[in-house]
Amino acid sequence: MENNNAPQVQQEETATGRSVLREIASFLKELLDIHEDTDRDTTMEIVKRDICFKGHNAWILVFSIFVASIGLNVSSTAVVIGAMLISPLMGPIVGVGFSVAINDVDTLKRSLVNLGVMVGLSVLTAYLYFLVSPIKEETPELVARTYPTILDVLVAIFGGTALIIAKTKKGAIASVIMGVAIATALMPPLCTVGYGLAIGNWEYAGGALYLFSINSVFIALSTFVVSKLLRFPLVKYANSKRRKNTARLASLIAILVMIPSIILFVNLLSEQVFLSKTKDFVQQVIQYPGAEVVKFSQDYKTKIVDIYLIGKPVPQEEIEQWKAQIRAEKELEHTVLRVHQGSDQSSEMAERLSTEVKAGILEDLYLKNQQVVEDKDARIRLLEQELMRYRSSGIPFESITKEAKINYRNIEQMSYANNLVTNFSEIDTVPTFNVRWNKSLSRNSREAEMNRLKQWLQVRLSLDTLSVQAVN
Repeated sequence: MENNNAPQVQQEETATGRSVLREIASFLKELLDIHEDTDRDTTMEIVKRDICFKGHNAWILVFSIFVASIGLNVSSTAVVIGAMLISPLMGPIVGVGFSVAINDVDTLKRSLVNLGVMVGLSVLTAYLYFLVSPIKEETPELVARTYPTILDVLVAIFGGTALIIAKTKKGAIASVIMGVAIATALMPPLCTVGYGLAIGNWEYAGGALYLFSINSVFIALSTFVVSKLLRFPLVKYANSKRRKNTARLASLIAILVMIPSIILFVNLLSEQVFLSKTKDFVQQVIQYPGAEVVKFSQDYKTKIVDIYLIGKPVPQEEIEQWKAQIRAEKELEHTVLRVHQGSDQSSEMAERLSTEVKAGILEDLYLKNQQVVEDKDARIRLLEQELMRYRSSGIPFESITKEAKINYRNIEQMSYANNLVTNFSEIDTVPTFNVRWNKSLSRNSREAEMNRLKQWLQVRLSLDTLSVQAVN
């Protein structure tokens, strides 16, 4: 009996399992599907409208470039973010990817022309600003925009995808569009190009332009891929020959963009892996009692890692073992490890070691001293606040009230207390006087008397901060 029922039970379990899988698949499809909520007509209209660059958009771009340049010049992240929010740079880049996806040659031409004008105007504006600016130091905000990393590529890919998805949704999501404008950071690299040209640093200018190009290409590529997946209708031409030529041109452009982009992505990924793995190797393997790593540098192009040691000399056998270990690491087979020790004066790197290590030590000492000074300043501020509290707690209330009554005859009652006030980052004690005035006194006269009383109390008690309040 049991043997006869076993196949039936097994079939029921199989059917139940399939039913559960179908429900999960249906749930995921409903959760992730964006086709139904896509507004194709409105999206095409918005994308084409944002491509246009003249009048208001031109002036907005110029002034946003000025704002971003100032933020980079003084290393203010908040100012740079504000400039990115008001910049109209994203429109033509999205237009390039979208027009290639729908075979719209006219829109592609307009996008490329407007993008070129935007880039030229942005670089020119930034160049003029940094040319006349008295501050030409290399700030961290500027240096960070001189070369792309794998993270920049990933941000451009995912940010561009989020942007076009937000634009295609019925009722575009403004917060996503603004967030992508900040994350992809198209404007700061162009400002850095202007900075590099202004100071004559072609390496900075070229690296920043490279970063902008990377961001632009991957945003356009993301737009192209999403537009294809959402099946936006292709532009139809009356001339079938022109339609075929347009389709071929769009496909060729897409291939020309995708192949270098993939190669670039792989190269940047390899570089990031090299830098990460060599850093981990130095931190985990390069250890010897009595010796300390004071500095190390990595060069991806030459595959050379330079390590600078001070303290007890490391035996050559130990160094050779380190070299064998790094070559045994996956993806570091061709890495050359060079160890420079402070006692090795025969090395050609001895002079460089001395100067660079000294510079690093001085920098560390400066940072530590700066922290000590900041801590002392904080303690001084705290002591000043405590002193003010002490002084305010010793107010000669009786004599003050007698003098106040002589000078201000309309006072009927006066009280004093120390109020604790906070802005939720710090707490302060404010001396507070509560005054009851004669009810026959008009409102304007009472306010005038209050101001005079407050000024007199500040002078009389030598307090910068106090409060005078009227009570009924």
